[in-house]
Amino acid sequence: MDRTRSVLLITLFSFALYFFIDDLYFRTVRGWLNEGIQQFGISHILAYAIFGIPIFVGVLLLHPKKNFFEVLGLNGSFPKAVIFALICTLPMFIGYALFFNFNSELSWDDIFIGVLAAAFFEELYFRGFLFGQLYRYSRLGFILSVFLGALLFGLVHLYQSTDMTELLLIFLITFIGGIIFAWMFVEWGYNIWVHICLHLFMNLSWELFAVSENAMGSTYANVFRLITVLLIIILTLLYKKKKGIPLEIRKRTIWLKHRNWMLAEPETQTTIKPN
Repeated sequence: MDRTRSVLLITLFSFALYFFIDDLYFRTVRGWLNEGIQQFGISHILAYAIFGIPIFVGVLLLHPKKNFFEVLGLNGSFPKAVIFALICTLPMFIGYALFFNFNSELSWDDIFIGVLAAAFFEELYFRGFLFGQLYRYSRLGFILSVFLGALLFGLVHLYQSTDMTELLLIFLITFIGGIIFAWMFVEWGYNIWVHICLHLFMNLSWELFAVSENAMGSTYANVFRLITVLLIIILTLLYKKKKGIPLEIRKRTIWLKHRNWMLAEPETQTTIKPN
């Protein structure tokens, strides 16, 4: 079996197994854990990790054990990720502090579930694994690799909607966000910490202030979120230009990679080393 086919089968099967058992049993397992731990947020994080086992097994089937953290992007620079994420999300923190009231009902469960767990596991599973394995280790180009993950990322946020308009807007926001974050994953040398920190700080600003009860948000909420997204894109482009690193996502990688790509070892198929 060629490399692309094995990557496709193992990645899609592992993610589908995670996705379906998570959908069926997550609340039940989280409830069992909470009975013993008596801390709902921690139980949520532990359940998220447990249901990721099919994904972790998929990684081990595709790669040597010694490369486990590297192929998920966990070996990248954490300090660089924090600094970049803080700079990009400052408009959200400042803007929300000016236009919205502090969320006096914020709890530790909100932090554990809506900030820490959402940022870490969503980025690790959707970007690090589903998109990352398809794009990095197969001949699939960016569009073919990103579509499924962005689609599912949009769909899993639809529970926040209460009517058709909200449903469509929430889907579009999260779908486009999934594409942008996948692009960044590639252009930041597969450093998943960049995405985890950005996701974390964006969610934290949303939770700290009474911005909105769902991902759609109000006009002011989206103005400052848009400024953050533009900063993310512009600063990424400037960073690569300053370092003299060419963009990875371009014509030759947008649909299918050239067959000569397959001659390289998986560890050398990227043009950018982890940051």
